[in-house]
Order: sequence, then C-alpha cells, then structure tokens
Amino acid sequence: MLQWIQGIIEGAGYLGIAFLMFAENVFPPIPSELIMPIAGFSAARGDMNLILAIVAGTIGTVAGALLWYYVGYWVGDDRLKDWARKHGRWLTLKPQEVDKASRWFENHGGGAILIGRMVPAVRTLISVPAGIVEMGMAKFLLFTTIGTIGWTALLTIAGYALGENYQAVSAWVNPVSNVIVAVIVLWYLYRVATFRRKVPKHQGERG
Repeated sequence: MLQWIQGIIEGAGYLGIAFLMFAENVFPPIPSELIMPIAGFSAARGDMNLILAIVAGTIGTVAGALLWYYVGYWVGDDRLKDWARKHGRWLTLKPQEVDKASRWFENHGGGAILIGRMVPAVRTLISVPAGIVEMGMAKFLLFTTIGTIGWTALLTIAGYALGENYQAVSAWVNPVSNVIVAVIVLWYLYRVATFRRKVPKHQGERG
C-alpha cells in the first residue's frame, strides 16, 4: 500500500494526491493517514509545494464527500423510513427515529459535519445524513471544506515536519481509528441485540 501511494504521488503529483484522497473517501481502507503525510514529505524534499499539496488533498476529499452526499440524497427520508419499517433491526432504526434524527441534523448538521470531517472512521460517511435531510449545498460545502482543510493540513504538515519518519503519523492515528471503529461496531451489535419494535396504537403498520 505504501509503495503504491508513493508511486502515484511521485508520478501524478497534485492530481495523484487529489485522486488518492477521493478514492480514500469512496474506499476507506486507503488511508489518508498515509497519503497526506507522504505529500508533506514530498514537499519537504522540494518536490512539490506544501500549500498546493493541501489544496489538492482538500479538493479530492470534498469531491468524495459530494459523492456520499448524493448517495444520502438518493436514499432520502421516505426511503430510509421504509427500510426502517422492513429492516429496522439491522438498521437499528425505527421510522419515528428517522424523523428525530433528521430534525437533529437539520439543527446541528453544520457542526456535526465540521467535527466529523476531522474524526477518523467517521469522516467518510458523515456526508450521508446531510444528503438525506437535503442540507443546502452551500452550507454543506462550507463546513465540509473547513473540516477537510483542517484534517488534510494537519496530516500534511506532520509529514513535512517528520520528514522520512512520516509513517509515525499513521502509527499514531491508526490505533485511534481502530478504537473508534471497535466502539462503533460494539454499539451497533448492542443496538441489534436490544432492538425492539414498537407497535403504534393508532396505526396498522409496525414502526
């Protein structure tokens, strides 16, 4: 993986960084924790400009975030509630909870996106609920871009400062990511195991 990332950045430059960061959003096993530090190391060697490397990473990430936004937009509120009725246990979601979550995201979505873009394992899919609630594109792009700049700049500058030891960034961030993923998986399994459907008193269908 490391040599593959290095080869693309060395061969395609800023376009390669943008491509890799877009791919990282679509296929999370490609780690931004390696992509941007390698870009920073390349800048430290004088092979590219530090600011342009951050810009390229930001563009690729925002493009990937837009893809997930439109996935959420396609799913939509009504389709998600229909899935919750049919497969609520596996989604760990009830139709009435979809409305509650949508209202919360409409009120706090900007902050959720801003923070979520800088949290490993969460940053990739935080765009989906924004699409589901049809958040305004200008607002979505604003908070996504600000959060993305923070994340890509942090990793790129770390790689720039660490030089050939840029892999230390991944060595520090990856365990954090693994802990977050483990917590999410355990929470999901708990929700599945304890999920109970509620039968509305005034409706024939189950929620």
